Amino acid sequence: MIEAIKRLLQNDARLMKLFGEVHEYAALYLLAKQRQRGCDGMGEVATLKDELAYFLEKMFSYCKEKSYLSDNISYEIDSIAYDICEVQPK
Repeated sequence: MIEAIKRLLQNDARLMKLFGEVHEYAALYLLAKQRQRGCDGMGEVATLKDELAYFLEKMFSYCKEKSYLSDNISYEIDSIAYDICEVQPK
């Protein structure tokens, strides 16, 4: 799914902007998750995860509207966050 979006980034300025937002939240979420110690910071990690999910849904909704992706999208937040952070926005 992310590979398909990666191929479309250069040809769609709106998708590039949405992907940039998603990338930023994915990076913040993964960093916070990595730095989390025990239960300290659980609220912040949960909040970042929720914000990442919001921006992912925004990007996926746009992709569905443009028929870039099918309506049946399922993903696991942690896995997709790692996949997204491998792609550097321009």
